[in-house]
Amino acid sequence: MADGDLRVVLGAGPVGRALAGLLQEQGHAVRAVSRSGSADVASGAEVVQADIADPDDAVRACAGASVVYGCVGLDYTGWPKRWPPMMQGMLAGAAAARARFVFMDNLYMYGPVDEPMHEEMPLTDYGRKPSVRADLTRMWLHAHAAGRVQTASVRASDFYGPGVTQAALGDYSFGRIAQGKSAQMFGDVDLPHSFSYVPDIARALVSVGDAEDAMGQAWNVPTAPDRSVREVLAMFAAALGQDLKVQTMPGFMISALGLVNRNMGEVKEMLYQWQRPFHVDHGKFAARFWDDATPLEQGVAAAAGWYGARAAS
Repeated sequence: MADGDLRVVLGAGPVGRALAGLLQEQGHAVRAVSRSGSADVASGAEVVQADIADPDDAVRACAGASVVYGCVGLDYTGWPKRWPPMMQGMLAGAAAARARFVFMDNLYMYGPVDEPMHEEMPLTDYGRKPSVRADLTRMWLHAHAAGRVQTASVRASDFYGPGVTQAALGDYSFGRIAQGKSAQMFGDVDLPHSFSYVPDIARALVSVGDAEDAMGQAWNVPTAPDRSVREVLAMFAAALGQDLKVQTMPGFMISALGLVNRNMGEVKEMLYQWQRPFHVDHGKFAARFWDDATPLEQGVAAAAGWYGARAAS
């Protein structure tokens, strides 16, 4: 695709912001879309307000695009009702624009597994949130198979990096360490876990969106070699000259907090991710695109720089 063609980024969170910046660096015209109508993106990007659960809004937001990237996110509440209209809207917007649609996804649709997660695994029917992610996968796959719109998904593990606050490696862990407090985590912090660096996710979204032969498929984002959660937290603490202290929250406490906080109550069914080794197999992506994920040392140092500056201010 020629430089200067319009790329539409739905969602203005950490991934959406990183993606918009990368696309601009590559010379593309960029439209960032958020429900609020604001987005912390570089000057030169068009910023548009839209509720993508409204098909008419989504069509308006995506008009003129060559590629539409679905980088929207929700808190954990109400997924069975809230997510399907958003997917329907994104697909409608991309279809009306005759654009490719690339969905920024996570790994929930694999469910609890005891082997490295790869794209050919069956879709799960486990729980609420994993089963919703499986249903969303069926929606974009069906739209592609029906010829409505060329679609693909990019699946990332728990992500981290500068500006990432609402994640496992976010305010409750990295943020608290930066303040000299104990990191708060779930599960067994001595188990290995794959983490995705936000700039790598953005790069993967661009790679897939630019490749016609990638359409109709899911692609796992390359990750650096797995380390235990404790090792990653220690790496972060050392970068800031802090001593690492970790608190883990038991399941019964999460259940109790869920009685007064609906979002916390939804966390419990996802604890399986932190109670077993959590490995991503990105061999398929590596064979087609690239396999030089940012080393954890480099990504964690960048995150530490951002959190350190924020704590100091």
